[in-house]
Order: sequence, then C-alpha cells, then structure tokens
Amino acid sequence: MNPIDEQPQPLLTEPGNHPPTVKQRIAAGLNRLLDRYQPGEGVVLIVTALIVGVLAGLGSILFRWILEQAAIVFFVWLPAALAQLPAAFAWLSSSGYILLAPILGALPAGWLIARYASEAKGHGVPEVMEAVALRGGRIRPVVPVVKYFASALTIGSGGSAGAEGPIVQIGAGIGSGLGQLLRLSDDRIQSLVACGAAGGIAAVYNAPIAGVIFAVEIILGQFSVGNLTAVVLAAVTSSIIGRAAFGEAPAFAATSYTVESLWEFPIYAVLGVLAGLAAVLFVRVLYWTEDVFDNSRKLPGWVKPAVGAALLGLLALLYGRIPGLGYDHIPQVFGVGYETITMALTGGGTVGLLLALLFLKILATSFTLGSGGSGGVFAPSLFVGSTLGAACGLVVNQLWPNITAPVGAYALVGMAAAFAGSTFASVTAVVMIFELTSDYRLILPLMLSVVISTLLARYMLNGESIYTLKLSRRGIRIASGRDVDVMQGVLVQEAMTTRVDTVPTTMTLDRLRTEFTRTQHHGFPVIDDEGKLYGVVTVQDASRALEAGMPPDTPVARFAERNLAVAYPDEPMADALNRLSVRDIGRLPVVSRRDPNLLLGAVRRSDILRAYNIALTRRAHIQHKAARIRLRKVDHTEFLELDVTPGSPCVGARIENLAGAMPHEAVLVSVRRASGEIIIPHGDTVLESGDRIVAFADEDAARHLTGVLLGNDVEG
Repeated sequence: MNPIDEQPQPLLTEPGNHPPTVKQRIAAGLNRLLDRYQPGEGVVLIVTALIVGVLAGLGSILFRWILEQAAIVFFVWLPAALAQLPAAFAWLSSSGYILLAPILGALPAGWLIARYASEAKGHGVPEVMEAVALRGGRIRPVVPVVKYFASALTIGSGGSAGAEGPIVQIGAGIGSGLGQLLRLSDDRIQSLVACGAAGGIAAVYNAPIAGVIFAVEIILGQFSVGNLTAVVLAAVTSSIIGRAAFGEAPAFAATSYTVESLWEFPIYAVLGVLAGLAAVLFVRVLYWTEDVFDNSRKLPGWVKPAVGAALLGLLALLYGRIPGLGYDHIPQVFGVGYETITMALTGGGTVGLLLALLFLKILATSFTLGSGGSGGVFAPSLFVGSTLGAACGLVVNQLWPNITAPVGAYALVGMAAAFAGSTFASVTAVVMIFELTSDYRLILPLMLSVVISTLLARYMLNGESIYTLKLSRRGIRIASGRDVDVMQGVLVQEAMTTRVDTVPTTMTLDRLRTEFTRTQHHGFPVIDDEGKLYGVVTVQDASRALEAGMPPDTPVARFAERNLAVAYPDEPMADALNRLSVRDIGRLPVVSRRDPNLLLGAVRRSDILRAYNIALTRRAHIQHKAARIRLRKVDHTEFLELDVTPGSPCVGARIENLAGAMPHEAVLVSVRRASGEIIIPHGDTVLESGDRIVAFADEDAARHLTGVLLGNDVEG
C-alpha cells in the first residue's frame, strides 16, 4: 500500500481549534458524496445549476413577499398609527408617513450595510461583476443575507429603486455560496454566479431568455457552451418556480404592436436619441449624488441613507402639491414604480405628467441609491424609458394620428432603449421586450432605437455603463463586463521602444523609398532640424505622393502626416492600444506631455505582446497574494478606501519606498487623484495630498496599512 494512503484523514480543524462549524460539516459531507460516487463533470454541472435555479426562484418569491409585507407595514399600519395622534399632530396623520416611512426603512438598512456588508450598498450588480472579475466569483455568504433585508427595508418603505438588482445579487450569492461549499474551481463558481443572476431575472420578469442573455452579456461578458448550458438550466428552473407562484403572465401587461408606416422609423430613431440622453442624465445625476454623499465625511455611513430618504420624502411632499402631479396614497416615484410603467404602456397620463415623472424618478432614485441605500437600477431605467416613450407617443399621435402606432408601442421601445443606454445590455433589452410581448413585429424599430441609444450613451459616458462606471471609479476596469483589463496596469514607458528609426524632413521621396525597402518598416517618425517631432510618414503616404506626380526629389516635409495620434509615457498601454485600433495604424510615437514635439520612443504592435506578458505577471502576483490570504483562512477581507490628507506621512513618498513597511497581505489596487484621474499604482508612483487609495487586505493588514500610509493608530 502506498504510504500516503496510510496517513490519517485530515481533520476539519487543527488540534486545539474550535470544533467544525455547520458549514464545514455540510461541505465535508457533500465532498464525501462526490468522492464516493464520482459523478461526471456534466452531471455536477447540471445538478448544481438546477439547485441554484431552484434556490434563486424560491429566493425571488420570498423577496417579493417580504417587499409586500414591508409595504403593508409602512403604508397601511404606519398611516393608521399616525391617524391616532392628537389634533396638534394633524399634519403627521395626513401626509407625515410620506416623509417618515422612507427614513424609518433607511435607518435599519443603513446600519445593516455599515455593520455587516458594505457590498450590499447601492445597486448590487457591479459588486457581482467585481466578484467574477477579481475573486473568481467568490461572494461572502453574509452579502446576500444583508442585501435581502436592506433592500426590502429600503424599497418597502418607499425607497426609489428596483427589486431586480437585489435579486441578481441574492441569486449570485446563492450560486457563489454553493460553489464555495463544494470547493469548486473559480470557473465553475463563476458559472454558478451567472446561474443565480439569470434565475433571479427569469423569476421576476417571467423572461428566462432575457435572464440568460443578461447573465452572459453583463455578468460573465463571454460566451461558452458550458456556461450557457448551466445558465439556461438555472433560468428555466427558476422561471418555472416563478410561474407557479406569480402566474404565467409577464411582469407588464404589454400589448402586441406593429409598425403602422415606414415614416415611423425616423420617429423611433429620434426616440433612440432621446432615450440615450435620458440614460446619460440618469447615470450622471446618480453618480453626482453619490459623490456628494461620499464627500460628506462628517456624516456616519449608516446615517447617509436616512438623509437620502428624507430628501426623497420632501421631494414627494413638494411635487404632490403641484396641480396635475398629485397622488392618492403612495407617490408615483416611491418603490419600484411598476404601476407607472403599466400606466405608460397602456397609454395613460399626459405629456406633462409623464415628463415630470421622468425627471422626478431620476432624482428620487439618485437620493435613494446615491446616499447608500440598497436597491437596483433595472426598474428605474425602465420607468424612465417608458415615461419618455409614452410622452413621445402622445405627441406623435397628435401630430400624425394615421401613420403612427399607439402610445404603448413607443413606451415599450423607449423602455428598452433607456435600459440599454444605461446598462449597455442591448441584446438583453431587445430580448426582454420580445418575451414581454411574444411578438416580433416591433423588432425592427426596437433594435433601431436600442442601438442608437446605446451608441450615444456609450460615447457620452466614455464607454462606461451604469454598472462598470461604479467599478472604474474605484480603479477597476472591466473589459466587456467580464475581466479586468490587464493592460490598464502597464504604462507605455514600460513597453515602448526607445530606439526608433527616424527620417529628417529634408529626405527626398526617392531616398525614403530606399529606406522603406532597406528597413522593411511601414512608417517613420519625421524629425525637423531641431530634433523635434515634425510628423509621421508611411508607405501609403509615399505611394500617394507618387500617384500625385510629385518628383523624386520632393522633401518628406511636403507629404508627411502632421495630424498625429501619439502616446504618453505615463498613460496605460490599454489607452495606446485603443488608439492603434481606432486609427488602424502600426505604431504610435511616444512624446512628452510637457513638450509634445519631443520624441521619446514608439509603441509598435510588436510591443503589445511584451506589455501583455508584464500585465499577466502582475495580475498573477496579485492573485497569488489573494490566494495566500485565503489559504491562511483569513475570512474578513475587504476593499478599503484611504484618503490621503496633507498631514499624512505618505505625502510625497514613492510607493517603492513604503513597500518595506506595508503588510504582505495587502494589495494597492488604484490611486484616484484629487483631479479625478485614476491610476494603477507602481513602485515609482508618488502619493499626493487628496489621493484616494483603494486597497485589498484582511482586517489586520488593513489596520497596519492605514498606519503606514496615514499615520493613524494601528492598535485601536
């Protein structure tokens, strides 16, 4: 017998430690079953996907039930209790609950988030994307629990947010928890996270295909047959459970529509532009509000959601007094807003009411989520799009009644376009509307508006959706919603070529052709008499000069390209690579920021491979550190933000000089300058007053790191 086989089985805990927990016992039992029966990989994939689908469906049902109960407490019991107050408090008995209800829900929600899981703050989906990109899909088990109750308290008390973001995070947490319990690989855990997210969307909207596309398009960001199989199984299972609980009707009572006239297509194109602008406004206002609350250092974190709730209540009280905007019992901007979306889809409301509700919903959601409340942005974006589309439909129906579709058609298209503009999930938007209507006759104008809205919003938001923007502001760049853009971590100066062949401005066309043949280059930087960069000349430039009939002795200065795309030594290689792709060129001159005519080197396509190798090495180093933290069984790891003040000891210091004092179980992720610029820290990065440093560390290392960088008391 192999001597190794004679060794005693490893204990769940080392001698002298506490007995194994329930979680450890369950994990050990499940793994013993796997070891005994040794099912194939396909069987494990199917079974785990089905389990996640069932749990995500049941979780969605329970969450909706909790929301309903919370709404009863805050909008039935609370008004009834206030009505019993003495006459001196008559204002409270009539409308005071509108102000008090959101505050009473936000206070415990804020405390739960601050005390147990900061990841439950906000709209949830970015945190899931971050877990997939950085941590192999691992989500702390406490996160879905806190998200459950914090979101129920926030939304149930009137907070303006969607239920879909929480359900996605809850479903993803269920998938991650099961994967960790079975000790599966990172790839398998990521698949189960996507299964949970798809199951949540499928159960809520009775739209399993949209759930699958959302999980692949946003959460994973990549397509593979293995992932798709698991996600489809989970979505179908969850949708069946959702139908058993909520019925087979879709989430919104949408009617089938058709294109009444070809003249409608320009109208739908304009609607796409308007939806894109509305989506950009929504994203900008939301993150501006978040900045305001984040910069309010004097307010405790758990109190901020209550302040946002107070602003929401005041907003509802004020606009309810405006003629035409009143409400009977619950303000239209409270909660998820399904009633208003249904009103828009059925052609209700006036143009003024719909547009007013659009802007009010943006403000209400920004107050709720920007202050740190818990909820999603899925439903608010549908609210914004449906009201915009319905208003547009009312206008065109008045102007051209014989050639335009009913108002509901424009509300549907606007709903999809605004959602796509804010999330960049254009395929999800199209598929979701198709599932809601079970009719493809509106598919052409739908795709037209969605594409226009997405392209416009992507341009105006610099390529960052409402989900990825939250991560990029922390220094985490997500490539196509799936992986960290590793090239963001390599500077141009680390990969560029400093030995560059150049030609003078006085070189003749004939001599230039000889140089191209001799060196096999396709282009040269052109240098003037003072050694400064004059331009760039390529083989195509020389060919065009010959075709134009220029004589062989024509100097290069006559036909060199002066409108240059350049790179800077201190910018990420990802930016330089993007510039190469957009211009479809083979190299970029690297120049000084202080003197744009001073040539320092060049970035060639061949340099990209070297930069990529550097980036992968660095990412592997970070992953190794994270793995070491996990292997040491340090459970409480976190991302922390450290603000560098004028008196901090790290001001003016290079990171390489501080590295010896910093703990090994800490990784500096990004540095955000006071100007808003986000950089990936390197050894030669100099820290400045006003910097916000994002780091990843366990609790002990976090205290140590804070002491090294900020000089705070590390003992307390």
